[in-house]
Amino acid sequence: MTRPEVTLENYETVYRFYLDHQQNRFLASAAYAALAARFRPQIRYADGARRQLQDLLRAGTRLIVVANHLTDRDQYTLAATAWRTPLRRAIGRTRVLAKDELFVDPSMRRKIDMMGSIPVFRGKDHGMRAVADAGRAMMDVSAERLHRGDVLAIFPEGTCNDGDPAIVQRINSGVGHIAVKARKLGSEPTLLSLGISYRPDAPADVFVSCPVVDLPATPMAITRVVAADLQAAVDGAIAVRSSGQRTPSR
Repeated sequence: MTRPEVTLENYETVYRFYLDHQQNRFLASAAYAALAARFRPQIRYADGARRQLQDLLRAGTRLIVVANHLTDRDQYTLAATAWRTPLRRAIGRTRVLAKDELFVDPSMRRKIDMMGSIPVFRGKDHGMRAVADAGRAMMDVSAERLHRGDVLAIFPEGTCNDGDPAIVQRINSGVGHIAVKARKLGSEPTLLSLGISYRPDAPADVFVSCPVVDLPATPMAITRVVAADLQAAVDGAIAVRSSGQRTPSR
């Protein structure tokens, strides 16, 4: 299927395309490796998190990865982190929600399509009423890809944090709705929170929390769990930055 123009007016065609789009896994792996070599995030795990994550991935658990959003480099930090952790085995079958404006430039679009991105039409850009139908379609596609076995990565704050980087912003409820939709399809998603912290002229510090296996029943309850767990992960990343402690990658 020809890549459709990513515009709000064309959202139905856009999401039909991304329901089945599959990037070249070899090229994706090479890109993730290059980003890991360039950005080299310093990673620490909560007690038992690395082994638990390995076991969940081996078992084919449907995984929703959430990270805090601080700068435009976060997507690269997230990709580099995936390469340097057990998430490496999911490269090529990971979907990353990304704002629609990144799909406008053809060169940029080729790169983010190769990384497995799915466009999101944000209310702050187009108006909440205007994006309502597109938002539902995006959540349906995300849930279906999750159900098929893809890992889904989300920056659930929806926009960069221009305030206190230590405090997670309000979490959008879309992550909860996607989890519930995937559950209705027959999958039971698990949450993985990654906290990111930056220092001047230094690699990012990333804290990997223990996966949350038993998520609540409703979208809002799930959203509250995401907010609390992501804040704990951010606290962990800042503690790593402050202490200078590191643990081996992967």
